[in-house]
Amino acid sequence: MNLSIETPELMETFGKKLASQLAAGDLVLLSGELGAGKTTLTRGIGAGLGATGTVQSPTFVLARTHRTTSGPNLVHVDAYRLTSAVELDDLDIDFANSIVIIEWARDYLDELFENWLLVSIDRSNEQDIREIEIHGHGKRWEGAQFDFGD
Repeated sequence: MNLSIETPELMETFGKKLASQLAAGDLVLLSGELGAGKTTLTRGIGAGLGATGTVQSPTFVLARTHRTTSGPNLVHVDAYRLTSAVELDDLDIDFANSIVIIEWARDYLDELFENWLLVSIDRSNEQDIREIEIHGHGKRWEGAQFDFGD
């Protein structure tokens, strides 16, 4: 699935809509250059889930857990400085009972997981519009239909 998103506000709205399709045990991998909108998207997912606290980049703490008003916790990971699956595993994240968003996803993650949703964000065009590609991997996302309409 491909989308074009023109503003940060629309990126947050997209995140809220995506949140409605997520459940405990879901892993969302975000890729894109610095400033592409990964944290803005995660902020929208947090708003859609009713996450408590400020959803901001966990660059220096690597992972933040946000309780939600109903349902599983939201765990927001910045994997930029992680170099292996072992380092991610050392964060002791409750993947099975949380919705986990990982910014700066790396190739080594497929060593650990069978199912994930990859959201690639490209803002390299002259109009600064974010081009989004969404790809599901594994049985959880097999045949998934997304509805991001109004």
